[in-house]
Amino acid sequence: MIADVPPRTCVPVVPLGSDQVAGARWVSVEGGARLSGEIRTSGAKNAATKMMASALLTSEPVVLENVPSIDAIKTQSALLMGLGASVDWDATRHTVTIVAEHLNGDRLIESLASRERASFVMTGPLLARLGHVEAPRPGGCKLGARPVNVDIRGFQAMGATVTQVDTAYEIRASRLTGANLYLDYPSHTGTENLMMAACLAVGTTTIKNASCEPEVVALAHHLNRMGARIRGAGTPKIEIQGVERLHGVQTRVIPDRIEAGSFAIAAAATGGEVTIRDVIPEHLDPVIYKLVECGASVAVTRNSLSIRSDGPLRPVEIQAIHYPGFPTDLQTPFGALLTQAHGESIIHERVFESRFRYVDELRALGASITTNGEVGARETETATRAYIYGPTQLRGSRVRALDLRCGLALIIAGLCASGETQIADFQHAERGYQDLADRLRSLGAHLKVHGDPVSIA
Repeated sequence: MIADVPPRTCVPVVPLGSDQVAGARWVSVEGGARLSGEIRTSGAKNAATKMMASALLTSEPVVLENVPSIDAIKTQSALLMGLGASVDWDATRHTVTIVAEHLNGDRLIESLASRERASFVMTGPLLARLGHVEAPRPGGCKLGARPVNVDIRGFQAMGATVTQVDTAYEIRASRLTGANLYLDYPSHTGTENLMMAACLAVGTTTIKNASCEPEVVALAHHLNRMGARIRGAGTPKIEIQGVERLHGVQTRVIPDRIEAGSFAIAAAATGGEVTIRDVIPEHLDPVIYKLVECGASVAVTRNSLSIRSDGPLRPVEIQAIHYPGFPTDLQTPFGALLTQAHGESIIHERVFESRFRYVDELRALGASITTNGEVGARETETATRAYIYGPTQLRGSRVRALDLRCGLALIIAGLCASGETQIADFQHAERGYQDLADRLRSLGAHLKVHGDPVSIA
């Protein structure tokens, strides 16, 4: 974790191939705790990683505040340093300063890029800045097919040539030119990648069917403060007028709506009472609506949410879809909550394949869930709907965090279960939640983390 780097110290360059895991991480959770208290939201992972990539568009310093101390940020830092940029992390102030004045490479380190999907958003800035980039297919959580076709087709429409060798891409363009782009689906990483590439292109680029996610809007505002000319962010049509150069900037990363929503769901599931500060409530509208529909009380202020749940939970139907719909990243923890609702709940997943792999882990704890997936070993991998029947008395057992959001769902289930739940591969959850175990303990959870932290150095 970045938190172990001393304040005002440059993070050391990570050599190629140094991706060893120091040991398996697992967490033991004692059931029966009712979460209560107050917590503050960290900066958004999905905004911070893209803003870090934007530093490649200028030779001047880019300073980001409210950056979360999570492994995803450390990986992005190492990728930048592998390209020759300097990355100075202030652990006390959660501030990172990136200077990409002297780049000495245009190839993303494969062992690092395979860890995070956000690594691929460096291709747009590098292509615009240098005219050439080599990048492996990005990594991240295993949620089924997550192609980068949106990005690649956009680069080609802007004049780039793309060569694919095995699972890597080589992309070249002497100078990108503006183009009218239509995205087959509103990919947020694709929108962000093309938006950054278009900032230094010749002419105007129009992105239609663009992602409307708050993190896309935050990145557009950040780029405009660097000298870009972007309008329409937050709508399905974004226009970018290319400029000759961008300059440095200091930006505060927006609060992480997924983290805030996760803690809100955990509070409701455990019959708790939790106030979450440093949030942008409108980013969480669909989650708030569904929590209230489910029977929780939610009080909203300008920058906080207070969640209280002291009665029976009601079943709901959820459509996980692109913003402003219900976030796909939160249907997983909400699935754990719905095991405690009285009746049949339905979750429709309309963004990612294999999102329902977590269902098997909840079943191991006693959850009653069926899906519309193919019969056999691939049932949960091919499902697009899950039917959850509750309430069920979950029982502590040994389960595995298959990905980032699955890890959080299993913690919520463990808090609701009787006895002890042991969750293997806890490092997946730590990728996206800053100081997760300590913050849950501050709300009254009884859990203990075992094993060495995952390290990339």
